[in-house]
Amino acid sequence: MKKIYFDNAATTALDSNVLDVMLPYMTEKFGNPSSIYSYGRESRLAIETARKSVAKILNAHPGEIFFTSGGTESSNTAIAAAINNLGCRHIISSEIEHHATLHSVEHLHSRDNIRLSNVNLLSNGHVDMEHLRELLAGSKERCLVTLMHANNEIGNLLDMHAVGNLCKEFDAIFHSDTVQTVGHYPFDLRNTPVHFINGSAHKFHGPKGVGILYINENVKITPFIHGGSQERNMRAGTENVYGIVGFAKALEMATAHYEEHSAYINDLRMYMAEQLQQHIPGIGFNGDLHGRSLYTVLNVSFPKTEKSEMLLFNLDINGICASGGSACTSGADAGSHVIRAINSDPNRIAVRFSFSKDNTKEEIDTVVAKLKELI
Repeated sequence: MKKIYFDNAATTALDSNVLDVMLPYMTEKFGNPSSIYSYGRESRLAIETARKSVAKILNAHPGEIFFTSGGTESSNTAIAAAINNLGCRHIISSEIEHHATLHSVEHLHSRDNIRLSNVNLLSNGHVDMEHLRELLAGSKERCLVTLMHANNEIGNLLDMHAVGNLCKEFDAIFHSDTVQTVGHYPFDLRNTPVHFINGSAHKFHGPKGVGILYINENVKITPFIHGGSQERNMRAGTENVYGIVGFAKALEMATAHYEEHSAYINDLRMYMAEQLQQHIPGIGFNGDLHGRSLYTVLNVSFPKTEKSEMLLFNLDINGICASGGSACTSGADAGSHVIRAINSDPNRIAVRFSFSKDNTKEEIDTVVAKLKELI
């Protein structure tokens, strides 16, 4: 059975060109970057070349880019640093953040008695900017605002500049989880009012297990992971050299083909939305499909029936990969915290389809036909 993969927000396939640049560092170029002899210097050069490439693409300084194990570590580092190093005693977040953020802020709230507030959400899932202003204006403590750039389940996009300028007005620290947007949108970090962002290579056809944390040059923090002097004393542990090389290559390729791929993928998304509306009665869409929305994600709301409750299971049996909200909770009975926050209707079932440059309209036609059959 030929599989159809529509879960690219969970992870993407490794591009063969990315693998090609990684392979030498998995074989003959195996030196430890901390070693002073030629093998080590070769690995060190690869890391610093990758750092410069990533910084140039994001319009940041190389000294602001730190390589990590992925988006979760990067978010944990930024959130902990805001509390431990930057004097924040009040965290403002939202109910629809990724669990890497949600669980971090809840941990600090319960362990260190850090005040925690959730900003209100509008009916379409976007952040209520007026309420965010009220929370910042009413806070006696310095705030950390941690709000994701694009929601991984419903695709809503945050206006980072508007939030960043509001944080600047109230001397707040701003962290944005940009895991779904680094590699999918152009960034200009020198002209974006944000203190921390993070990225993960496997979201844009790079390897798993490698990410970045951007730390604005005006922010001084202490390490989250202690040990060696790697990453300029900021992140201990022998570097994932081939992962770092792969991250840079994947980001270079994603940036070079951004216009072409983003238009193509968005066409796929809107085509599927149209086909579903034509062929399956009673469906809707979660999030701001026709407004500020991530071009890779389509979150479909189906009427709850005996058949639709088994939908993901039956799609899988038929070789179709999709997820119920977020892949991170797709195996849990609790379902999606994001969908619960924006739509508490118990008579609806949410399925996320997410697309990449490798998908086709023919695959969409096959999936829509199968959905008609199943529902």
